[in-house]
Amino acid sequence: MRLSDDKISHLTHVILKGLLDKGAVKPLDEEGHIRREIKRVIVRELKIGDGIDESVIKKLQSYSKKIYEGSSEWEVLYNKFYEEEAAKKGRG
Repeated sequence: MRLSDDKISHLTHVILKGLLDKGAVKPLDEEGHIRREIKRVIVRELKIGDGIDESVIKKLQSYSKKIYEGSSEWEVLYNKFYEEEAAKKGRG
């Protein structure tokens, strides 16, 4: 899933505000720096997810039997393979 830079920036504000409002964190640094760090983590995780997605799609396309994207068979196999790849990368 692709998120625009604006959406990611919005998420960083929402996350930081939620953490501050609940008293879950006490900022030791300026809020701008904290938001940049949150953004860096979000972008890194999205890239990992994109890599997993690419691997899964390549695997599904390598089958000799054509599996059509959107079909129930595709969905079942995609989810199964995605979970396997995520687990390999410590994300499962």
